[in-house]
Amino acid sequence: MGHDGQKKTSLNLDQIRSDIDGVDQQIHALINRRASLAEAVAHAKFAEEDNPLFYRPEREAQVLRKVMERNEGPLSDATVARLFREIMSACLALEAPQSIAFLGPEGTFTQAAALKHFGQDAVVRPVTTIDEIFREVEAGIAHYGVVPVENSSEGVVNHTLDCFKSSHLNVIGEVELRIHHQFLVSEHTRKDSIKQIYAHQQALAQCRQWLEANYPGVECVALSSNAEAARRIRSEWHSAAIASDVAASTYGLEILHNNIEDNPENTTRFLVIGREKIPQSGNDKTSLLISAHNRSGALLEILEPFSKHRISLTSIETRPDLHEKWTYIFFIDLEGHIDQENVKAAIDEIRPLAKELRILGSYPLAVI
Repeated sequence: MGHDGQKKTSLNLDQIRSDIDGVDQQIHALINRRASLAEAVAHAKFAEEDNPLFYRPEREAQVLRKVMERNEGPLSDATVARLFREIMSACLALEAPQSIAFLGPEGTFTQAAALKHFGQDAVVRPVTTIDEIFREVEAGIAHYGVVPVENSSEGVVNHTLDCFKSSHLNVIGEVELRIHHQFLVSEHTRKDSIKQIYAHQQALAQCRQWLEANYPGVECVALSSNAEAARRIRSEWHSAAIASDVAASTYGLEILHNNIEDNPENTTRFLVIGREKIPQSGNDKTSLLISAHNRSGALLEILEPFSKHRISLTSIETRPDLHEKWTYIFFIDLEGHIDQENVKAAIDEIRPLAKELRILGSYPLAVI
C-alpha cells in the first residue's frame, strides 16, 4: 500500500473512532436519563406507599425478553441482556439498594448466581447455612435470599427442600448457572508436590474422572464449601483446591487448570426467595409442595389433573415427611402461573386429594 493508501486508512480509522466517541456520549446521556427516571419512580412510590416494593421480577423479566427479541446483532442476545441486567441493577441501587443473603462464604457459586440474577450493584452478603438464609429473609434482615435447589449431575439439594416445609416464604425467581470448576493453587504451592486436593464433596464428585487421570493417588479432602477450600490453600504449600473463578479472584489464587468438570453441561439451579407474591410475566413457573396420603396410587391421583388441564411438569422431587413414618412430600415445578385458569383449576382439583398442598410461588422463567 502506498503513502496515500496508508493516509486514507488512517483517516478512516480516525473517523470511526470519532463516531464511537459520539455514540458513547449518546449512550452515556441515555443511561443517565434512565437513572433519573428510576429516581423519579422511587419518589413516586415513597409518596404513595408506606413500604413500597422496588424490585419487580416480572417487570425485569419482561424488559430482558424484549431486549433479546429486538436484538439484531452483532452482539448476541445473551450479551445484550447481560448489559441491560447491569443497567437495571445500577438503577435499582439508586432507587433502593437490595440486600441479598447467599450461601457463603465469599466466592461460592451461590454468590455468582446472586450476582447473575440481581447484578453487580446488589448488596450481597454471605450467610453460613441455608436455614439462616430463610430466617434472615423472614425477619426482613435481607430483602431476598438465593439458595441452591438442583444440580443437573448430582440431583436435588435436600436441605433447601426441607427448609420450604417449615417456611412461608415465596419463590420469586430462579437462576440457572453453568458450573465450571477450576483447579487452584496459591503462591506458596509447590506444584510438583501436591499431596491434598480440597473441595466440597459435590465438586469432587463432578471432577472425579479428571482427578483420577491427572492426580492419581492424591488425597481428596471434602470441605464445607469450595470457597473454604480456596481460603485454606492460601497458607499451605502442599495442597490445591477446586473452586470457581470467582473464588480464585476473591482469594488471589492462580488457576492452574481450567474447567476440569467431567460434564461440560453441568448446571445448578438456584431459587430466589422473598416475602411477596409475583404477578404474571407471560412466561412463568410455579413450585408446589404436596403432602400425599399414605395409600397406593396417591401420587398418580395427584398428577392426573395436571395432565387433564395440559400442564407440563418440569420437575418432581420426593422427600420423606419427617413427622410421619412412610409418608412422603412431593416438590413439583410446573410451567405456568397460579393466576392462569388451567393452573388454578388443576390445583383446585388436587387440594381435596392431598393431605396438604402449598403454593411455594409463581415466578418468571430464568431469562439469562
